[in-house]
Amino acid sequence: MTQEARTPSSSRKKATTATARNHAPTATHTGPFYAHYQSALQLMQQSKFEKALVALEKLLLSAPPDAAERCRMYIKACQRQLANRTLVFDSPEEQYDYAVSLLNTDYYEEAREQFLAILVTCPDAAYAAYGLAVLDAITGQIEESLGHLSQAIAGDQRYRLQARTDTDFQNMADDPRFTELLYPEIP
Repeated sequence: MTQEARTPSSSRKKATTATARNHAPTATHTGPFYAHYQSALQLMQQSKFEKALVALEKLLLSAPPDAAERCRMYIKACQRQLANRTLVFDSPEEQYDYAVSLLNTDYYEEAREQFLAILVTCPDAAYAAYGLAVLDAITGQIEESLGHLSQAIAGDQRYRLQARTDTDFQNMADDPRFTELLYPEIP
């Protein structure tokens, strides 16, 4: 007969509970791993599955046993979301509307991808170049903004007038290159 079989059942329950307590995840996790883990979960909640996937794959390399399985589960969830995420637009204008909505909700990288995708399929789409100019101005990329604004104006002169009143360009108002682009000298 084994030692465990001879001990009273009440002491076996206590031993089992203590052992389970040592291997179960604690209610509050602290440390850098769990801070990064929480950040990865926030990325998932924000539907930033590409970034969450990269973060979770990095975390899996150093994950404690109680978190490794959760990381694998979330990695699979991210992969499923990314596989189902192919957006199909009926027109470049519809894709532009989607890009503007991303821009307005501060999803700058995603908006940039959409504007650039429009320009790949429609290189003469001045509205996409203007969208990129606005995005660049908002994110402080002045040189790029000027280049995209110049491209938009070359494609459609109406963007020169629109940029004059667009508050998204206010951080460029004192730049002489911006002024020259919006108010060219008439020969």
